[in-house]
Amino acid sequence: MQKLNHLLVCSVVAAASCFSAATVRAAEPTKPAEAKPADAPAPALSPADAEQAAREKEFTERMTNAVMAGQWSDGKGAPKNDRYTIESVQKMPGKGDMWIFNARIQFGGKDVTLPLPIPVKWAGDTPVISVTDFGIPGLGTYTARVVIYKDTYAGTWSGGDHGGFLWGKIEKAPNPNAPKLK
Repeated sequence: MQKLNHLLVCSVVAAASCFSAATVRAAEPTKPAEAKPADAPAPALSPADAEQAAREKEFTERMTNAVMAGQWSDGKGAPKNDRYTIESVQKMPGKGDMWIFNARIQFGGKDVTLPLPIPVKWAGDTPVISVTDFGIPGLGTYTARVVIYKDTYAGTWSGGDHGGFLWGKIEKAPNPNAPKLK
């Protein structure tokens, strides 16, 4: 479990650091935005854009307040249990495939929730969490692909000279504010 948690932490931290890298480009003059009436209708989406917006809304709902509970294996023994808690996900406006995952990370005696920018690619109607060759000083380079379909996930991961598979179910996390049964 620690090896996969290590992979997730490293992949996510690497994605965050790569995402944060500054991009330099020539400044372009901009003209002031035209004021719209407050009651102006939003522009109509094309059918393809409307379908993608619906997929992204479903992904957001599925992954908010969710637990990814499953197993991982490096092919060298019995699979080991693994668990990730995702408080929320949200697509980053104007950032293409980047999403913010507010993920609870329990690793090495620490328990923190961090906003992590993670690329999510779409294979038709299927979201794929995708992190490629992210180097982390002192920890190595990691790659992961995690396919999410309905309430299940499966994927591959690698880090340096080790790697393997992960799979499991996506469940709603228990509400920490719910009254306790006596």
